[in-house]
Amino acid sequence: MKPKKLNITLALITVGILIIWGWSYQMSTTVKASLPWEIYDNGLYLSGLLSIAFMSVTMMLATRPVWLETSFNGLDQIYRLHKWAGILAVIFALSHWLIEMGDDLVKALFGRAGRLPDQDFSGFTHMMREAAEGIGEWGVYLVFAMLILTLWKRFPYNLWHSVHRAMPLIYLALVFHAVWLAPLVWWQQPIGWLMGLLLAGGSFASVLSIKGLIGKSRQVQGSITSISTSTMGITEVKCQLERLWKGHRAGQFAFVTFEPSEGAHPFTIASADHGNGQITFHIKGLGDYTRQLGYRLTIGDPVTVEGPYGQFNFKQRKHNAAQVWIAGGIGVTPFLAWLEALQNQREDSLEAELHYSTHDGATDPFVKRLQAACTGLSGIQLQIHDSSQGHKFTTEQLLTHHSKTEAMEVWFCGPSSWANTLEKELRENLQGSLSLRQEAFELR
Repeated sequence: MKPKKLNITLALITVGILIIWGWSYQMSTTVKASLPWEIYDNGLYLSGLLSIAFMSVTMMLATRPVWLETSFNGLDQIYRLHKWAGILAVIFALSHWLIEMGDDLVKALFGRAGRLPDQDFSGFTHMMREAAEGIGEWGVYLVFAMLILTLWKRFPYNLWHSVHRAMPLIYLALVFHAVWLAPLVWWQQPIGWLMGLLLAGGSFASVLSIKGLIGKSRQVQGSITSISTSTMGITEVKCQLERLWKGHRAGQFAFVTFEPSEGAHPFTIASADHGNGQITFHIKGLGDYTRQLGYRLTIGDPVTVEGPYGQFNFKQRKHNAAQVWIAGGIGVTPFLAWLEALQNQREDSLEAELHYSTHDGATDPFVKRLQAACTGLSGIQLQIHDSSQGHKFTTEQLLTHHSKTEAMEVWFCGPSSWANTLEKELRENLQGSLSLRQEAFELR
């Protein structure tokens, strides 16, 4: 999902909630407090509403809704929305907490005059509201800590994965807080109905997560048939899956579990589908676990593969645009699957430039594989950019082979910083239309 589309989606959710809240506020016939206390009360409730709403959206997106993939260009892009919705939820939760802590400041500045008296609750209701207040405060601390661990990339993935599994429980605790402390009048208004739907959806998603049912219907068991590790620290793992595997399109990815204690990791499928359940992954050693993978796995080990997911599919290309495929390092894996699929289908009419950037072409095993995969595909123009030989890929170099007025469709898989720079430079220099599709694996 492009940043612009992501921002628009988040803005639409926020604006939609604000409109329904404003509508409900206008419907309210209750006595209003003085202006300072009216601002305080509504700021408190509105920040809490936005926080639990975005948290609910975050929980629902975590169920890996395949039916949204077409609209958002793949599950990897849905996870971007999931991540930023979660960040906004924590920001609004902190705002809610700070406003609550500001009660004494408002009292000192404007006095208690004009503040509506607290509703009189007693017995069981009073006890539950007291409990909800305490749970809400601790919930804010926990979701803030969860956000820090998520953004702190050095925190080990397996530990983060274990800690992150507590999020559904934290969410359900915050649902308890929201239900008991939301204004009673809300439940008779559109804002209460919307809140009820969001809480129900988020709670259902939380139960699915706690029971381990997310993605269960798309999981297939299999075993490892081959393991090899290159000098670049890339481990190739071939698997044989059971007949339940429904197949995949070249360029899709799957969540792979080699060891239950480690959890599932997303890896691009590096092979085309042949209808026989055989599947290949190329795994770059980026962390402690993936660096040791070649030594920890043995042939015959069981594997669980969940998927396939993703919309990174060359068949969705625009036929009137120049096709440019750009890969860096391990980002070449979806393109290897594409080329294999083309070899099987012999779609010689497809014309595309494939640019592969490597630090050292002499030791990079992907160079020879790409050259072999392009054999017989007359429409694919392979260009290797070996930085050790001074052949670094640049946007200027790309544009020298294309008219600045033509339409261009770029399929990119590599570092996000490179993608951002590439798109910025292309939009500044290309006068024709530009479509850049990027595979994004920053799922935390």
